[in-house]
Amino acid sequence: MAAEANPNPTSNPTAGADAVDVAIASGTDFDGSPIPPAKLDLYHKVMGLEAGRQRSGVSNTMRSRIVRIGAKYISQAELDQMLIAADFAPLKEKEIAFYYGSK
Repeated sequence: MAAEANPNPTSNPTAGADAVDVAIASGTDFDGSPIPPAKLDLYHKVMGLEAGRQRSGVSNTMRSRIVRIGAKYISQAELDQMLIAADFAPLKEKEIAFYYGSK
């Protein structure tokens, strides 16, 4: 389930992992409308707090991102097996409840 890289990232400015970051940096939503300053200010305040948070390690962060994003696209059983195959911890009960409980 490998994603192919977009050979021309400007062809679809709303696709890709950094599309939202690019839009936020420009202060413009995908539809061309300006993002209200109050929303940008709050976003930057919260992201500043997050930037100062001590990290527990790259592997832990990778696993968290895989679970958070993977749960949107991959079934619980498949994601669990993929985690195990990559030598990550399997899905935890609280992750299953949060990401798959209401599906």
